[in-house]
Amino acid sequence: MSDHPHVAIARRLKRANGHLETIIEMVERGRPCAQIAQQLQAVESAIENAKKALIHDHISDSLERSFKAHGVKGQGALKDFRLVAKYL
Repeated sequence: MSDHPHVAIARRLKRANGHLETIIEMVERGRPCAQIAQQLQAVESAIENAKKALIHDHISDSLERSFKAHGVKGQGALKDFRLVAKYL
């Protein structure tokens, strides 16, 4: 049985937080800027992916119920919205 999507998102953010703490130590120890920038990019990407997962979860759960209540027209609008949302 899979976890609720928000549990998975929280897990991703906790990993990113741990990674960020390591980066702070890198800064404090005077590690090269290129190494720090590379690691910051990884954390930024992890946070971005968590945000996308949260938005797509919201689309799947909350908005799907609203759009389905409007029948075929609502389902078409939901399909269009999902196509656009993948670019968030």
